[in-house]
Amino acid sequence: MLDLKGLIAGERDLSTLAEKHINPAFVRVLRLLGYDKEYVRGQGAYLYDAAGQRYLDCLSGYATFACGRNHPVIRDCLRQALDLDLPNLITMGVARLSGLLARELIAVAPGELDTVFFTNSGSEGVETALKYARAATGKSRIIHCDRSFHGLTLGALSVNGNAEFKEGFGTLLPSVTTVPYNDLEALERELSRGDVAGFIVEPIQGEGVYLPDNDFLPEALELCRKRGVVFIADEVQTGLGRTGRMFACEHWRVEPDILITAKALSGGYVPVGAVLAKRWIHEKVFSSLDRCVVHSSTFSENDMAMAAGLATLHVLRSEKLVENAAMLGERLQSGLREAGRKHEMFREVRGKGLMLGIEFGPPQGRLLKVGWNLLHKLNPSLFCQVMLVPLLNEHHVLAQVAGYHLDVIKLLPTLVITQADVDHLVIALDQVMAAAHQFPGPVWDIGRRIARSATRLGG
Repeated sequence: MLDLKGLIAGERDLSTLAEKHINPAFVRVLRLLGYDKEYVRGQGAYLYDAAGQRYLDCLSGYATFACGRNHPVIRDCLRQALDLDLPNLITMGVARLSGLLARELIAVAPGELDTVFFTNSGSEGVETALKYARAATGKSRIIHCDRSFHGLTLGALSVNGNAEFKEGFGTLLPSVTTVPYNDLEALERELSRGDVAGFIVEPIQGEGVYLPDNDFLPEALELCRKRGVVFIADEVQTGLGRTGRMFACEHWRVEPDILITAKALSGGYVPVGAVLAKRWIHEKVFSSLDRCVVHSSTFSENDMAMAAGLATLHVLRSEKLVENAAMLGERLQSGLREAGRKHEMFREVRGKGLMLGIEFGPPQGRLLKVGWNLLHKLNPSLFCQVMLVPLLNEHHVLAQVAGYHLDVIKLLPTLVITQADVDHLVIALDQVMAAAHQFPGPVWDIGRRIARSATRLGG
């Protein structure tokens, strides 16, 4: 029998293997930033290092751990699935669990979404949605928004609004158009050309945590309806309670034609995503008996993923985690705004539920302006990063910058956090913001150290 615990214990430095065989650049970045902690355990809202120190996880696997890490109910459900010796991945047969999960998802989805295709990731869900829109309309052009993030596979990358992810990968999909987020006139102008298959949009943009204007999503939906364009809501990150509603588009009473979800559906255990679509779209894709597998995926509907999804939805409901996200998200926003008003470089906190962005801006004071300009000249993403280092090392909170060259810190805690966690987070960020307003000072020294090290390493 394989002794997994012994195998891990016998390897003195697992990061060396990652650096050698998986992603050397990423490991170097972790060391450079001081993020190379040796986490040995995860439980609920927390990570624990080898010394037993507890950290509040405000990344949560980029919103994967909505139910917290290693939730006992989800783990038990997976054990049950293993003990049942299910006939997994028959291929030419009906899976035992996928219909059950599809029914549960349809029950909580907005509008008339009544068909489901299961994927292994959010990116694969985006690829599916793009194909669906083209098949349903007989057209090829896809519209997306600037600053959008829809994944990094080829089709998903083609509708990515951040150029830094596209560099070096050559020509992407043709017939893709970018419009500004919140610009209805630009969207209508493109739709009026009559060749658009689908409009894909994040209800809240993950990169930067940008919210739509109150009328943008509802009116964009109406424009799509008018032109026969498929409206695709990418809820890979925002879905399943993250924003204080089961799906973020519910905040604006938007009922999409296609909805993509993933991340949290996994329970943090088994990768799984789902594409929910209206039946007429589904029937255009699987339009005849000989096209019944025209779109498929080897591990779609695998039993462990389906069990994880069923358990996740059960936990979200039984523990009222969607309601917890709404309540504690409001408490967190209020606390951060109150703390931020004391600090010159604080601009705003925005978001919904437990998906928040804290934005900073240039100071007025002469000394602070010197520090701000220096760090931004070295690297436009550096200011927030120098605050995140003491947030991790001194306050034991793991968080990250909201995107490339942004002065925004993003918070994505698990939905199982408590009021005490929220209050600790507010105090920690208040103290870090205060330290950042002391120039010269230790926070600014961190920035210079990171910049020097990056230059030496060629980063």
